[in-house]
Amino acid sequence: MKIRSLLALVASALLLAACAAPAPAPAPAAPATGPAAAVAPVDQCNADGARFAVGQPLSPQLEAAARTRAAAGTVRALKPGQAVTMEFNGARLNLDVDARGRVTSVRCG
Repeated sequence: MKIRSLLALVASALLLAACAAPAPAPAPAAPATGPAAAVAPVDQCNADGARFAVGQPLSPQLEAAARTRAAAGTVRALKPGQAVTMEFNGARLNLDVDARGRVTSVRCG
């Protein structure tokens, strides 16, 4: 009899816990201030700005210059046969590179 009473008590407690109100959502973050706040987040790059890189050997300096001119948030070099993720990221500049390490095309995504 005690086991039945204990089981009924546990079941009642679980049912009450399931009906409890959810925790309140966190308050939205306060807007940023200072010099970093003036920079808008990048949501789309412009591959035309990086067309100068086609035909040039890939280097960290070329990647940085292409990213800046394309107004891209990030840049990645894609080598022949390299496995890559397929998600679209409009703020990312892709530099397609041939086997000799030269940029063959530029595109956003």
